[in-house]
Amino acid sequence: MAEKTQTALVFEGNSFKYEMENVTKLFFPLRHFAFRYDGVAPEDNYIFFSMRQKEDGSVSLMVRVSLPAEKETPEIRSERESCLEGGLIENKYESELARLLYAQLHEATGIRPAWGILTGVRPVKLVQKRLDKGMTDEEIMGEMKAQDLVSDGKLSLALKIAHVQAQLLQNRTSRDYSLYLSIPYCPSRCSYCSFVSQAITGKKAQELLPRYLMALIKELRVTAEVAKEQGMRLKSIYLGGGTPTVLSASQLRQLTGAVKDYFLHGLDNRGEGRIEYTIEAGRPDTITPEKLEVIKNCGATRISINPQTFSDAVLKKIGRKHSAQDVIDCYQMARRMGFEDINMDLIAGLPGDDYEGFCRSLDTAAALRPENITVHSLTVKRSSALYDGIEQMEDYRPVQRMMDYAENKLIGAGYDPYYLYRQKNTVGNLENVGYALPGYWGEYNVYIMEEIQNIFACGAGAVSKVLRPGGLDRIYNFKYPYEYLDRFADILERKQQLSRLLSEAGKEWDHGIGR
Repeated sequence: MAEKTQTALVFEGNSFKYEMENVTKLFFPLRHFAFRYDGVAPEDNYIFFSMRQKEDGSVSLMVRVSLPAEKETPEIRSERESCLEGGLIENKYESELARLLYAQLHEATGIRPAWGILTGVRPVKLVQKRLDKGMTDEEIMGEMKAQDLVSDGKLSLALKIAHVQAQLLQNRTSRDYSLYLSIPYCPSRCSYCSFVSQAITGKKAQELLPRYLMALIKELRVTAEVAKEQGMRLKSIYLGGGTPTVLSASQLRQLTGAVKDYFLHGLDNRGEGRIEYTIEAGRPDTITPEKLEVIKNCGATRISINPQTFSDAVLKKIGRKHSAQDVIDCYQMARRMGFEDINMDLIAGLPGDDYEGFCRSLDTAAALRPENITVHSLTVKRSSALYDGIEQMEDYRPVQRMMDYAENKLIGAGYDPYYLYRQKNTVGNLENVGYALPGYWGEYNVYIMEEIQNIFACGAGAVSKVLRPGGLDRIYNFKYPYEYLDRFADILERKQQLSRLLSEAGKEWDHGIGR
């Protein structure tokens, strides 16, 4: 395992651990931290956060940075102070400390994270709340630049997405829901992957899969009963994972047949008013004409065929077993079979890739003209194989250039940015953005990322969400397939919990609680 640098974060008069750690990680994404709350800093390699009440009632804030020089990182020794009037709510102090820290680290490293001090939030949701209050685009940009230090470019992107989503989300109700199904298996595990998915090549996985499939179908039946009992309206279906097409054609037919019987019975899912139904075909090494035929006949309206990159060398480095040409061949086969809504995923910042290589991949995807192209920033999570072997990556600016290129290229080619989210440990606190040709916006992606709809989730690692006037209730399924199977009685009990929560939320909506 590569040795990681450890820095002490020291707190005096406050315990704003989450925000201070995450702002520091914008500049030093792979660094480890130790935390002290006694206000006593070590001799070196620390960041000190002080908050003191003054006699006049104001609050003095101070950030001191003492970091020794390391590879590709300058020595940083500086101190900044601020004073705010008393009586402000606590997160105002936290935000001011974050701004002081951001300014120091930007000055020392030359790096300017484009989302400012926003960490762990959905930027489009923050924009949408301001639009709902009647603020203009210009007012929103001015406020978020001053408060959150967000760049003009990212604010412009978030505003574009908010306006697209406003068109998509008309006529939604509190009784709407989407269905998610989890197939936590893949043909092989990519080096950057942190999901619960397992390689299907293992003997244990192959033995569990048929049992898993039968349990999932039973959970679907119970979930459909809850939806009917509660008078819910289905808006979209998403079969993801993992890679659902690791299932054989007969297994895929069995699963999609259950979805059709329980949720789409009597519905011709074509034309106006159809339910969006996405199946992640994902990896070309799992796609066959027979499986695509099953998907075509089950009522699915949208599929993903995901290259991640069109560089064979990079594919090999991340653990993929297919070539870039395999992706193109699968895409063309799907087109010949009549698929009219296809998504492709690309990742910016993959190991072994560079700016020019990413741009070639993006150009290749754009030339194929899929209806959706989703561009992800690399996320380095501790549960991934990549985390253990990656070198310190303190400068993420090449990845920012890749994301900027994708935005300019795809908008110029007629694609709308329509959803955006960020993950913890994404390089440089950057974003993942979905682009779509007009009229092909992926509804489920917006519902799940903006947390504005009920989600009924089935399978290992799935999370159901019940929308209340003031927020969400979450119900978690067990994470791994063996847990899911061993404790399946608990899974079914949680569906009854889902029913109870929906009933309670319905009463709150009917009485206007929390509006």
